[in-house]
Amino acid sequence: MSFIHLNVASGYSLKYGTTQPKDLVQRAAEFEMPALALTDRDGLAGAIRFTQSCVDYGIAPIIGVNCAIDLGDSKGRITLLAHSDGGWRSLCRLMTSLTMTSDTRVPVLTLDFLQQFSQYSTNVYAMHGPESPISSAIHNHRFDQALSIFNQTRNLFANNAIECVSHLVAGRGPRSTEHAARSLIFARDNDLDAVITNAVRMKDRTDGPVADVLDCVRQLVPLHDRHIERRNAEGFLKSSDEMISLAAEIARAAGERTPRALLKTTREWAERSLLSPQRDIGLGAAHLPEPHVVGVNTAQEMRTLLRARSEAGINWRYNSSDQISKARARLDDELATVATLGFESYFLTVADIADMARDAGIRVAARGSGAGSLICHLLGISGVEPMQHGLLMERFCSPLRRALPDIDIDVESARRLEIYDMVFKRYGDSNWAAPNNQSRCAVVSMVDTYRARHAIRDAGAALGLPGMEIDMLAKSMPHVRARNIAKTLESLPELRRLNTSAPLMAATIEMAQRLDGLPRHLAMHPCAIVLSDGGFLDRAPLMASAGGYPMVAFDKDDVEAVGLLKLDVLGVRMQSTIAYSMKEIERVHEEKIDIDAVPLDDTATYELIQSTRTLGIFQVESPGQRELVGKLAPKNFTDLIID
Repeated sequence: MSFIHLNVASGYSLKYGTTQPKDLVQRAAEFEMPALALTDRDGLAGAIRFTQSCVDYGIAPIIGVNCAIDLGDSKGRITLLAHSDGGWRSLCRLMTSLTMTSDTRVPVLTLDFLQQFSQYSTNVYAMHGPESPISSAIHNHRFDQALSIFNQTRNLFANNAIECVSHLVAGRGPRSTEHAARSLIFARDNDLDAVITNAVRMKDRTDGPVADVLDCVRQLVPLHDRHIERRNAEGFLKSSDEMISLAAEIARAAGERTPRALLKTTREWAERSLLSPQRDIGLGAAHLPEPHVVGVNTAQEMRTLLRARSEAGINWRYNSSDQISKARARLDDELATVATLGFESYFLTVADIADMARDAGIRVAARGSGAGSLICHLLGISGVEPMQHGLLMERFCSPLRRALPDIDIDVESARRLEIYDMVFKRYGDSNWAAPNNQSRCAVVSMVDTYRARHAIRDAGAALGLPGMEIDMLAKSMPHVRARNIAKTLESLPELRRLNTSAPLMAATIEMAQRLDGLPRHLAMHPCAIVLSDGGFLDRAPLMASAGGYPMVAFDKDDVEAVGLLKLDVLGVRMQSTIAYSMKEIERVHEEKIDIDAVPLDDTATYELIQSTRTLGIFQVESPGQRELVGKLAPKNFTDLIID
């Protein structure tokens, strides 16, 4: 019988897990395991990438989260699992409520919180493992206290299990076989489910030193036995045979003849927790704001509204009958494409945001492939006329590509956050203290991973390398991947003078290279916002960003994978410069200029560009661009596009 791991931490357990989710899934596939769980600490940031890897390798995903819990007299950590019947929705909402109402960096479950949001917690499973309050009581031989602690949360979860973990640690403490056996005995005496896991945080035994360094980095302390969690290298992703053998050892220590019951319960929990990547997680679907959000009641009315607004734009932007005829023909084609894909809400929502910005006096301009859409031009999202420049709608949006189109808008950098505020006021819900929050928007997170300089600084500090040497080595490194540190030291002549043969320096370089690519922390993306329907929080957990905005735990690639509308609001200094210049001209000369009405064939403008005196002019101010425009000598707008 193949074994299914129910407690696995990846690198998205920030500064705890040692392995990328895809590598854990690959190893599980090599072991021919039918499913694998991901239960990262304090968040679900790695869930989508994990699920995508499971799809690639033909493995069923199980997703949970390992959370801190404070029951007043006892503290610890428990693992929550999403079950197959709506558990993912409840887990997402539970984590959103926990992080958005928490006053601390690490959110903590409390009895008051679990009771307040019991409609979510009672729809997820809980595993009480070696770090749980129950485990501490069992370790102290206080079985009565362990049962009392268990009863405090018994009715606050859909089901509970005692997690038996043995890393073959010597003694009687947590992660020893004797402690796992006592946990099993406690479960049997009180008629509770017991499951076996390996509390995985490594792919191989050889990842042990990386785990030690991460423990010290997380606590900001030097490497020492009292600062590291592991006592050996057994907390890795073991094969089915190894886990069955371990289960037999625990069962015998608990007085059971065979591990059959323990393994059967573990398998039953795993099968009840299998998730569908499409149905539960939402891979491959599109989740756009509902019709009522854009002011109509049905999808048909939304199509009618999009056509009406687009046709109104034709009458405003075109004068000749020939232009109007061509525009109507192209509009019909584009509207047919949009109707086929069901993206009417997408265009109307982005148009509403652009209109809100303009109504507030903020300059807005579209960039990228969105300029190829006539609909974007007619709705006022883009100022570029696509037919005049031969731009194709298909590059932006096509039935052959089911992914959501991506519209980027350039706004005044000084007022970018005003647009954020308007979006959250219109599409958000700030009442996080109550269940059933209906927010439809969030900023996107960005995963900062270990590269050479950060890896050297963190590994050096953990290993006790003197600060001066850490600083010298880190500052000498170019911006390269951490795994390339040694090659960089060999290839760059200016770095060969560094003495890297000293044992401590060599160890720092070796450990820094092994940190390569591991997530270091989550930050707010500089420009991306996501919008969705009323079920947004059912499929995307949020947290509070440093800027105070709700932030989805997934990065830009992950939000696109689950079909969320991503809008990049790019702050451009030139937009602010233009707005400021217009105001100053109006103030000084009492003359109001419409910069968008300035003709694109102004001779004096092209003479200025040809002179290469373009410092301060967006896109053509760099040394390379100034040299290029001098050689190209653009004479019209098409020349500038080519440049």
